[in-house]
Amino acid sequence: MTFNVYEQYFAAECVANGIIRHAALVMMKVTSEKKHVRYDAAVTFFPHIDENDFAVSYDAYYEDILYEAPGRRSKKREEILLETLREDIEVLCKRANAVIFWDRPLRPARRG
Repeated sequence: MTFNVYEQYFAAECVANGIIRHAALVMMKVTSEKKHVRYDAAVTFFPHIDENDFAVSYDAYYEDILYEAPGRRSKKREEILLETLREDIEVLCKRANAVIFWDRPLRPARRG
């Protein structure tokens, strides 16, 4: 079972596959199955042509494993990982040659 522990949309700048992207969906995902847990930092950049356009395209998607081990989901571990999520996402932004404007959220954060 995989779902987003955290997600939030931000204004961003990125060019991927020849398409200018003006927004990013930032996520921390958890996968928990068969007594094994994995947390990932992920970001996808999408066009966001107008203020109502949240059609996320996954052709500009970047992800890194934050934690993987035997065990189960842990709220305490999630809080610790969330403390450094922004820095982890910045590493992915460098890989994408992109920038996220953290001071310009497009929607409130959602936690799962």
